[in-house]
Amino acid sequence: MKFTDAQALLDKYVNGETLKRHCLTVAVALEYWAREYGEADPETWRCVGLLHDIDFELYPKEHCVKAKEILEAEKANFPGLTDSMIHAILSHGWKLCNDVEPVSQMEKTLYTVDELTGLIYACALMRPSKSVMDMEVKSVLKKFKTPAFAAGCNRDVISEGATLMGMDLNRVIEKTILAMRTEAAALGV
Repeated sequence: MKFTDAQALLDKYVNGETLKRHCLTVAVALEYWAREYGEADPETWRCVGLLHDIDFELYPKEHCVKAKEILEAEKANFPGLTDSMIHAILSHGWKLCNDVEPVSQMEKTLYTVDELTGLIYACALMRPSKSVMDMEVKSVLKKFKTPAFAAGCNRDVISEGATLMGMDLNRVIEKTILAMRTEAAALGV
């Protein structure tokens, strides 16, 4: 799937700028991680990141349930949309709103960075620079240990995700900050 097609598909179902920015942030992070892993098709990872919350604005109480319906119905219009992409998108809701376990490296990464990018974004907004460009891992870890800060970001998912990825939490945070720096202006941080 081409990223322009994923963008067109997202635009059909998501209007809110905050959710669009979040989806783009996750897309940027996934593409970065794909390159870190030496994946052959980082654009697919980027598309999965962009589309992961396609149903959230319209169906927040049926998140990851309606996504499957929407994406299955759109496969005819977007032939690059594959079953493995749909499975990856659904897997970010594991233990939260479904039982689709993240198995592939892309799925494990999406599961982790979906929540983590939200925390990093919130941390960036608290900085004098309002940017990730000067952010350090220790700043994120400090806020990570403060449950009231960015309370909607599930720390258990982030921790479990890092374990699924087979990486130390500090390293996952570091790489995700670096990912967000690659397109900081577009992400607004």
